Amino acid sequence: MSSQSTQHVKIVSADPSAIGLFGLAIVTLVASSQKLGITTGLGYAVPWAIFLGAFAQLFAAIQDAKHNNTFGMTAFGAYAFFWFGMGASWLVKMGVFGEALASQIDVKQLGFAFAGYFIFTVFMTIGAMETHKVLFTIFLLIDFLFLGLSLDSFGVGNGFFHEVAAFAELAIAIVSLYGCGAAVLNTHFGKVFLPVGKPFGIFKK
Repeated sequence: MSSQSTQHVKIVSADPSAIGLFGLAIVTLVASSQKLGITTGLGYAVPWAIFLGAFAQLFAAIQDAKHNNTFGMTAFGAYAFFWFGMGASWLVKMGVFGEALASQIDVKQLGFAFAGYFIFTVFMTIGAMETHKVLFTIFLLIDFLFLGLSLDSFGVGNGFFHEVAAFAELAIAIVSLYGCGAAVLNTHFGKVFLPVGKPFGIFKK
């Protein structure tokens, strides 16, 4: 009579938040430079939107799904597809897909997409309150970004909300770079090298 033994194998994979935040940081840094008038045109913004804003965050979303992290998977996935959409929208605007399609542009359609992302980001901001304060700050700034983008697309504020969106996007880049550095160095050194702040503890003890 033979005895049978069962072995459980645990597959450990790295936390993908650092690469996801890095992708967010770089694409918002490039995009904010255009909104602020520091740079001009969208020709070089498109590849960074697709490869850093979209693919880097999509990779992070897939990895977070493997970690059973619904919050991280949803956040990185949603913003990855946002940047896919923005990259394609910019290509349409520049006439890459033909003048017929470019002539059919109505910026208010983007306004509705931005408004939808604003609503989405509001409840993700609530979730971020119970992660850490750096992530909460990033989501709060994204709230201002989408609020500014949506209102500006609807023609509200005579350019004021465009400025709100631009500065919010620049701030997102700066805080996301810090968050990326914290995620890498805190894990690498096995201690708090860059503090990220404790959860608020309001909804989850």
